[in-house]
Amino acid sequence: MKKEIMINVSSSETRIAILEDDALVELFVERPENERMVGDIYKGRVENVVNAIQAAFVDVGLKQNGFLSFQDVGKEFVALAESVDENKNRGRRRRGKGRGSSNVPLKSGQEILVQVTKEPIGTKGTRLTSSISLPGRFLVLVPNDNAIGVSRKIADPRERRRLRMLAKSLKPEGFGLIIRTVAMDKDAATIKTDLDNLLRHWIKIKEKAKSAKEPGLIHKDLGLTSSVIRDLFSPDIDKVVVDSRKLYNNIKKYLKDVAPQLLDRLDLYKKKTPIFDEYHIEDEIAKSLSRKIWLKSGGHCIFDQTEALMVVDVNSGRSVREKDHEKNALKTDMEAARIIARQLRLRDIGGIIVIDFIDLTEDGNRKKVVQELKRELRKDRVAFDVLPMNDFGLVSITRSRVRPSLLYRYSETCPRCKGLGRVPAKPSIITQIERAILTVKSETGQRRLILRAHPDIAQYLTEGVRSRSRHLMMKFFITLKVIPDQEIRDDDFKLLPLKDVKSENA
Repeated sequence: MKKEIMINVSSSETRIAILEDDALVELFVERPENERMVGDIYKGRVENVVNAIQAAFVDVGLKQNGFLSFQDVGKEFVALAESVDENKNRGRRRRGKGRGSSNVPLKSGQEILVQVTKEPIGTKGTRLTSSISLPGRFLVLVPNDNAIGVSRKIADPRERRRLRMLAKSLKPEGFGLIIRTVAMDKDAATIKTDLDNLLRHWIKIKEKAKSAKEPGLIHKDLGLTSSVIRDLFSPDIDKVVVDSRKLYNNIKKYLKDVAPQLLDRLDLYKKKTPIFDEYHIEDEIAKSLSRKIWLKSGGHCIFDQTEALMVVDVNSGRSVREKDHEKNALKTDMEAARIIARQLRLRDIGGIIVIDFIDLTEDGNRKKVVQELKRELRKDRVAFDVLPMNDFGLVSITRSRVRPSLLYRYSETCPRCKGLGRVPAKPSIITQIERAILTVKSETGQRRLILRAHPDIAQYLTEGVRSRSRHLMMKFFITLKVIPDQEIRDDDFKLLPLKDVKSENA
């Protein structure tokens, strides 16, 4: 399978697309005002312990208190006073033992070091754990643990044994180690360098936690792009293409230190056509934001997302090639299973998913559909569970939720309907305007442009001394006149060269 990573950098957001055999399967979006939080470490203060729901709410200095389930509190978790005492023998933390017990040693007002495992979604705050882990390039350092683990993706028994023995010889007292997939064939010196860096980070984290007087951020994990390169850019990736020279140089510098053998797989995109248009990624993003996805057989899937769950309805539509209803339904359901599995990854849907397949009467055919769904879902890096199809043709899936879905990252609450519908987020519209500027410049060669947009978008572009429109002019070496137009929808705009506007008015 061919795997590629495409990175698009604009003034309002950074987008990272993961392609498998030229098909978009995952999309990450990061904006300056909404940076990635998973992996961040906070000094927290327990606000209240609620035994009825087996959880505690922890103040970490954010707008909402974080949620710390008793399941994520080890029997001997790291309280702040203990975490800064290097010489104290904490013993082995037995993660998960005593889960569900109301005797978890948490009290209101207690200080505790916690790490974000899930970002806030809707009205829900961050999901926290007291089991800290620090990921590096080749291994993960787990303070206050003694366990050694090796990535399941390393299949060679000899290599697994070698790495396990190496980890055992390098493991410091009171720490656990997890060997990552990219550590395959790496020597002891390379892995020890990574370990030493992580140990230095941990010492700094403890020192900062000790000096901090109020709940707040102690350690910021790598940004989205850096974490994707660290975690996903492995030998099975055929190519990474970046359209920003600055980011390209940063990645190149990082690879020279940790993975020089991957340097020839890093490319700088230089064409005038926007990178996501060149690789047909924009079309796939548009499909992933729509309710209806057409199937090649003529059927279609309807995706409806709520706060509680995602519902997918499979319809036969124009799919009537087979005279036999059972054969026709099976063919459509099998194709839908493959499309749905890919869309769940791409849309980053977490929680409960219910799929209403076309009714099948034979048990063997029902099992075929579920098996096909599971086979496609195994390509996903996120944990999932699939239940058998019931008599109503419904299949229930649970998929681990880490961050808001693509829909919520690409849209914001509509001021007109108060959340009953969605509209494109302003940063996404700015990204579309940037693409349009590149297209108009390359097609016409004109640098004096007129942009007509809804008054809200026009104000968003022009407000402030260092406005976004000024940034666009400096970035693309153009003159841009923004004209508010009440007749244009707030998710649309018109961009024309100045000379075309003058000829229309003549």
